[in-house]
Amino acid sequence: MKKWQTLKNLREFLQASDSTRKGRFLGDRKKRISLNQILNSTVFDGKVRELAGKSVLLAAHDQLSAALALIELDGMAGRLVLCPPGVPQPHLKAIAKYAEADAIVIDADEPQPDFGRSIRTYRTSVAASAERTELRDQETEWVFLTSGTTGVPKMVLHRLTSLVAPIDPAEHLEDDVVWGTFYDIRRYAGLQTFLRTLLGNGSLILAGSDELPVDYLARLAANSVTHMNGTPSHWRRAVMCQEARGISPRYIRLSGEIPDQAILNTLRSFYPNASIGQAYGSTEVGIAFEVTDALEGFPESFVAVAGEVEVKVENSSVWVRSPRMATRYLGPDEPPISDSSGFSDTGDIVEQRGDRYYFLGRRTGIINVGGLKVHPEEVEAQINMHPAVRMSCARPRRNPITGSIVVADVVLQKDNDQNGPLEKIEGEILKLCRERLPKHKVPVKLHFVSSLAVAETGKIIRQQGQA
Repeated sequence: MKKWQTLKNLREFLQASDSTRKGRFLGDRKKRISLNQILNSTVFDGKVRELAGKSVLLAAHDQLSAALALIELDGMAGRLVLCPPGVPQPHLKAIAKYAEADAIVIDADEPQPDFGRSIRTYRTSVAASAERTELRDQETEWVFLTSGTTGVPKMVLHRLTSLVAPIDPAEHLEDDVVWGTFYDIRRYAGLQTFLRTLLGNGSLILAGSDELPVDYLARLAANSVTHMNGTPSHWRRAVMCQEARGISPRYIRLSGEIPDQAILNTLRSFYPNASIGQAYGSTEVGIAFEVTDALEGFPESFVAVAGEVEVKVENSSVWVRSPRMATRYLGPDEPPISDSSGFSDTGDIVEQRGDRYYFLGRRTGIINVGGLKVHPEEVEAQINMHPAVRMSCARPRRNPITGSIVVADVVLQKDNDQNGPLEKIEGEILKLCRERLPKHKVPVKLHFVSSLAVAETGKIIRQQGQA
C-alpha cells in the first residue's frame, strides 16, 4: 500500500502536504481560499460536531461551498451523499430515504428544503470562521449519484481508499499546477480532479453553478490553468469558443464518453504542447486505466494482465476487477457491483482490430435496424471525421419495414464558409460513412442543427425512444 493511502481523511491529506505553504488555493468566480486557511477554519459555525456519525446529504448549490464542506465532513460524518445541483425534490426525498439521511447541508443563502422534522438542515458557506474541531476518527462512506436514468438516480457507495487508489501523488508536482474541470466535483470524474488537487501540488479553479463556458474559459486563462479535465462533448463545445484559444494547458484529460479520433486530433491541433490522457472507467468500477498515445481505443496489452487492475473482454464487453471499484449500490433491489469473481461488466462494447481494441458504444444504446445492431457512437465517429463537423448525435427513427433506421443531428464548425453549401457537406459526410460503415449503419438523413443537448454530466443526451 502506498504510504499516503494510510491517511484517513481529507484534512490529513492537507496536513501531510508541505505544499500548503506555497499559495495553493480553491477558487470560484467569487472567492479564493488558501488550502492553509481551510486547515484552520470551519464553515459550519461551530455545529460540525452535531454531524458526527450522521448520514449527510451534501446539496450545497455552489461547488466551492461543497468542496469546503467535503473537507470538513470527511472523517466526521458517517456517510456523505454527493448531490449535484438540479436533483428534483421528489428524487432528493427518495435518495434521503434510501441513504437513511439524518441531515442535509445547503448553502447559507438557499431556501430550506421541505423534509419535515426527520432531517435537520445545516447551512455552509465560503465565509469560513476560525473555530474548528479535531474530531476526525470516522471512516466516511462516499455516495455518488449515477447518470443515465430518467427516474431516481442509482446511488454508488465508495470509500476514500477506493477513490484515491487511481491517483499517484508523484504526478503533476510542479509548483505552478492549476487544475480546471468542466465536471461538477460531486460527480465521480470531477471528484477525481478535486482529489488530485489536494494530493498533488496544485490549485483548483471551479466553475460557477450558472457560469457560461465562455466566462469559465476566460477565468481559466486569467489564472493560467495548466491541467484540464472534461468529457469529449465538453471539449467539442469548448473549442467552439474563441476563449478556448486563451488557455495553454500542459495536460488534458478526457473521460466519461468515448473519445473518437476527431476530437483527439482537434485537441492536438489546438494545444500542441499538451499531453492528452484518456481515462477509462465509471462511477462503479472507478478508473481502470489511462491511454496516453492520443489514439482512439486502447492497446491489446492492457487486457488479461495481472496487476492492481485487471481488464478482460468477454462477449465483446469490457470487464474490470480492481480495488478502485465501488463497494455496492444503495437502495432497494439493486444488483451487486461485481460477480462472484470480483469482475464488473461495464457494458462498454469493443471490437479488436489488430493489436488494439476500439469502443463501439454502450450495450444499452444499440439501435436495432432490421435485427442488425448499430452503436450510435461508431456512426458519430465517422461523421465527426469530416472537417466541417464539430459534433454529432446518431439516433433511431421509426421505419415500417426495418423497425428503425439511423439518422443524425450534426453541428458544423462556426466558420463553415470554406466548406461549401449544406448539400455538398451532407453528400461528403454520407459518402464518408458509406465507405467506412456497413449499409445498415449509414444515416439515411442528416439534420444540421445549431447545438446538441448535453447533460450536466457533460455527456450528449441521447434519445431513449424512437424519433
